[in-house]
Order: sequence, then structure tokens, then C-alpha cells
Amino acid sequence: MNEELIKIPQATAKRLPLYYRFLRNLHNSGKQRVSSAELSEAVKVDSATIRRDFSYFGALGKKGYGYNVNYLLSFFRKTLDQDELTKVALIGVGNLGTAFLNYNFMKNNNTKIEIAFDVDPNKVGKKIGDVPIYSLDELEARLISEDISVIILTIPAEVAQRVTDQLAKTNVKGILNFTPARLNVPSSIRVHHIDLAVELQSLVYFLKHYPNDTEISQD
Repeated sequence: MNEELIKIPQATAKRLPLYYRFLRNLHNSGKQRVSSAELSEAVKVDSATIRRDFSYFGALGKKGYGYNVNYLLSFFRKTLDQDELTKVALIGVGNLGTAFLNYNFMKNNNTKIEIAFDVDPNKVGKKIGDVPIYSLDELEARLISEDISVIILTIPAEVAQRVTDQLAKTNVKGILNFTPARLNVPSSIRVHHIDLAVELQSLVYFLKHYPNDTEISQD
């Protein structure tokens, strides 16, 4: 993402790709103008939050007119670096990893899994979704030669830290961690933890204790 995002709250930064996806859909349908209320209904974020998010970037719309779809789309494409390809590597070609390789973020213009790694000799040397799978023994060399900056980690928790220590020796800047392990990384690497079991437990808790609270889906 553009360095400009550093100046805005992280919660806002996380919502920008959501706005961008909806704006692309609007553009493809031929719609030229959209209100914050329409955006709110589509992305399930309240209008006040959307207006506040957009206000960090200056005057993106006009009162009583709404927002110009083409202008917003162009603005967020530049802000999110959509014209610059980010090459991603996946480590761990199990069930979840295989699903990622088959999907490979086809709707994203700027993100693509280029290579994958696994320890299973029956998978090494093959391709899934046109993505070549290499041995984990080649990890550091391949990441450096392919100039990979982002990693998707879908490996057993007990080996996650050891693999992460290897990543610290490369040019990797970001890790999307799908393991339950909480990783220790140098300050040069950012980690986003996605623990599906925790998210599911959280959802069940909210359903039980906040059954009528519509705001919980906005975080």
C-alpha cells in the first residue's frame, strides 16, 4: 500500500480494500455517482464511519451530490497501489494452502501467489493452479531470487517460528499467518494473524451474548 496510509488509523486502512472492491463493482455496472448511504448499505459500515474514513484523504465528495465513482475508483487504485504487482509466496500446501493456490486472488489486480513451498516430496515439483511447488529446503534462495515480499503461512504451528526465522533472512516484509502460533519477528516484518478457530469462537460468543447487535460485523 501507499505510504500515505501510514498517516491514517489502521482501522480505516483495513476498510479501504472493501471500499475499492465495491467501487469496482459500481464502475463495472455503469454507475457514475454513489452516496455514503449507498456505500453504507453495500459494505455494512455506517455512513458516519465512511465519511470519516474518506475525510482523511481530503474532499473526495460534495455535500448533496455524493461521490463520483470513477474519481473514487481512480483515487483508491492509486492509494492501494493497484497498478503495482505484489508477488506472494505460500508456505504449506495442505488443504487450506491448496485452496489458496486454486483461488489465487483472481479478482485482485495487484496480488498473485507466484510460488509455493512444502516438505512433501509428492507435492514438490508439481503445480497447483499454475503455481510451482518447491521444497522448503529452497525457501531462502527462492524468495530472494523471486523478490518475494509477502508470505501466506499455512503450516503446522509447531514449525511456524522456525520457518519465520528463515523468512527474516530474506526480503519478506509481510506475513499473513493462518497458524495459531504467535510469531516473533524483527521490526522490518509485519504480521497479520488470522486464527480461524478464534474467529469462529468469537462469532459464536457474539451470537449468544449480542444477538441483536448489528455493529459487531464492522470491526
